[in-house]
Amino acid sequence: MKIRIGTFDFTECWSGVLYKKLSAYPDITPWEIQTVLDFIRYEEQNGRTCDIEAEDAILRAIDAYRPTYDAGIRVPVPERITECTACPTYRGCMTDFVCHTAPLENAKKILSCGSLYSAVRARGLPADVLQKEARNAAGDPEDYFDYVMFAWGNCQAGDRLVMERKLGRFPNDEDLSVHFTPGVRFYFRYEVLAAHPDAVFEGVLPMKIRDEVILRDRVYAIIIPQAYRSEIDTYIPDDLRARIHYIENDCRDIWAWSDKVYAYIKAL
Repeated sequence: MKIRIGTFDFTECWSGVLYKKLSAYPDITPWEIQTVLDFIRYEEQNGRTCDIEAEDAILRAIDAYRPTYDAGIRVPVPERITECTACPTYRGCMTDFVCHTAPLENAKKILSCGSLYSAVRARGLPADVLQKEARNAAGDPEDYFDYVMFAWGNCQAGDRLVMERKLGRFPNDEDLSVHFTPGVRFYFRYEVLAAHPDAVFEGVLPMKIRDEVILRDRVYAIIIPQAYRSEIDTYIPDDLRARIHYIENDCRDIWAWSDKVYAYIKAL
């Protein structure tokens, strides 16, 4: 694996490369260093080594911080992370909540069983098969499919992926506006999910959880587009019904929808 630290649009892992954007390049914060070292640790635990490509000053800063990281001292998550500023309202990732987004048909299964499952468990296929599927456009390695993935609470990435899977291609601007169909969002408070015994911090996502997340134990709220109500309501178990919220999608695009849902969650 390679880690390239530079002036990218956002941080992402694609085809074996972590493109790490800094909030104020070329300065690197302790939080950003921690995420780089988290990525290296996760990859090494799964048998992959990492090479870092960055300016000498950045490499020196990372090396200087390693003893602190190796001592197990963690940097608290910032209130707002500005590595990605694509969000027009918040100009960054708000970190009080994380969410997992699922298409309607998958959401029915999730509600019926009461758990979020990793791709391996949800689809009943081995990781090596899932890794080779065309839908794995990013070229994620096999172990990634053993986890439930989460995005920040105000992020639109989950709904974008739902649209990508629905269309079988990368969505364009029209797909994400006039033809946009939101997924179902499962929201968790960051600090609650971070305490999960199987939580993993791998430097790219806010976190991911191995195998399963039991909803009744930790879910904060489940946001369902109002248009799905009649189709999904019978799948909701009694122990989750108080945490279900139906919201009308009267938004112009995916960004406005994300803003509306996050504002609703914040107001609960």
